[in-house]
Amino acid sequence: MGYDVRGPSGTTRCDHRNATPLKSDHQIYSSPMAAAATTSPAPAVVWVFAAATCIKLLLVPTYRSTDFDVHRYWLSPTHALPARRGYTDASSQWTLDYPPFFAYFSRLLALPAPLVDASLVSLPVPDAPPSFAYLLYLRLTVAFSDLLLLVSVLLLATDAHRKRRPFLALALVLWSPALLAVDHIHFQYNGFLMGLMLLSLHFLEQGRDLAGGVVFAALLCSKHLFLVAAPLCFVYLFRHYCCGRGLVRGLGRLVLMGAGVAAVFAAAFAPFLYYGQMQQLFNRLFPFGRGLCHAYWAPNFWVFYITLDKILAFLLRRLGFNIQIPEASFTGGLVGDSSPFAVLPKVTPITTFLLVILAMSPCLMKAFSNPQPRHIIRWVSYATTCGFMFGWHVHEKASLHFTIPLALIAMDSWEDAKHYFVLSIVSCYSLFPLLFENQEYPIKVLLLLTYATLMWVGFSSHFAANSAQEGKNVNEPGSISKKNSFVGWISCSYLLGILAIELWSQVFHHYVFGNRFPFLPLMMASIYSGVGMMYSWMWQLAWIARHT
Repeated sequence: MGYDVRGPSGTTRCDHRNATPLKSDHQIYSSPMAAAATTSPAPAVVWVFAAATCIKLLLVPTYRSTDFDVHRYWLSPTHALPARRGYTDASSQWTLDYPPFFAYFSRLLALPAPLVDASLVSLPVPDAPPSFAYLLYLRLTVAFSDLLLLVSVLLLATDAHRKRRPFLALALVLWSPALLAVDHIHFQYNGFLMGLMLLSLHFLEQGRDLAGGVVFAALLCSKHLFLVAAPLCFVYLFRHYCCGRGLVRGLGRLVLMGAGVAAVFAAAFAPFLYYGQMQQLFNRLFPFGRGLCHAYWAPNFWVFYITLDKILAFLLRRLGFNIQIPEASFTGGLVGDSSPFAVLPKVTPITTFLLVILAMSPCLMKAFSNPQPRHIIRWVSYATTCGFMFGWHVHEKASLHFTIPLALIAMDSWEDAKHYFVLSIVSCYSLFPLLFENQEYPIKVLLLLTYATLMWVGFSSHFAANSAQEGKNVNEPGSISKKNSFVGWISCSYLLGILAIELWSQVFHHYVFGNRFPFLPLMMASIYSGVGMMYSWMWQLAWIARHT
């Protein structure tokens, strides 16, 4: 038996088993990050969200991509046209290609838009540059929709059975430089969609499977790219919610879950089924003719496949073989109707689908044999990682689908924290080409460096505080010592390589090659980031294989 003597601040607590003095509360939480993490959740929530909102407001006048025009245009048909015409309207090149629930979401955003600027919902879209009020309104809709993300993260971060700290969990998600860059500079609504995903994961982790399944169905009806997690969710829900409870009760639960999910899909797709527009809708949602890769190569398995094809083509041509280089070269950044390879076999959508399922199969077997709610965040993150690594026409922005959930389990162990530290930096760096204008360069670099510092200080404070609370000596296993580097020499060398790649791209490439090989910096960034992404995929796979 041990005892714990508590006195005024500064009093030493002792355990008579080893007579090791333990630090006082004041000493344990001496760092600002640790102190903030231990305060009551409400002030921390307000502070983190307010700081994130201020950053978003500062980013209002920054660069905006064609996705800004896309989402702005979607306000018009969803507001001015009946729902049945939303997926047949072709008055603009920015046709609606998200599922119906997102169209309903756009319609909701369009309701107050005429009060700000009537041109926001006018058809046809005016050619004049947007006014500041026009721009501010759209930027604020993204920031406002992040409230769902805030609520979902807070629910997950305050689960009693996990050692998460609300302040650090909120900061890791809401201050994510990748999310800020994609949503609040480039312009998308990933925060809102990730909020739906995390809300579903919260329900599943709490054992509220019916609610989790229904919310996940709503997510699929909002953005179909989350379908990659559907096999895992189906297996998990079938085994955890329906099986092992007797035949009659199990069938009843299966019917109940099926009815809930079917009701969600009916609300989304029934009008289009009634008007005979399902074929048109699915053609918009699944344009397989776009090719294997996006214009900028996502850092996944296929970047190595493409690179190997180009190396082989170059070597064989030098050896005298007549190798035809496809005109729609990947390095030109074009999106074609096929996947042009000179030597290696052509990759088809069915090939990528089978590879995704194969890569996901160890996780599916774990979920089927021993479904555990405490692993659901990790399993879904791994499933979306598989889709990113081996999927068809993957966007680099899809890395958010697994980096955001993994941020919430980064505090579960020191190894999780080290993995997330490397992954989040690589993921953010892989998005740098999205913000290609010179005035945004200092912003993206500053966001990444600030976040890396936050992770370093936050994780170190979190695990040091945990070790002190548990009474561990700094040299014991599981404790944090200054002798133990947060990042090993391999990870450190790899991260320094990012600096070398960036120096080459920004400084030396121009002096060495001039205007030749403009694709080379992008290709180098994609390949190098792909190494880090492959490491993350293999790390997650190894964790799943080791743990039941």
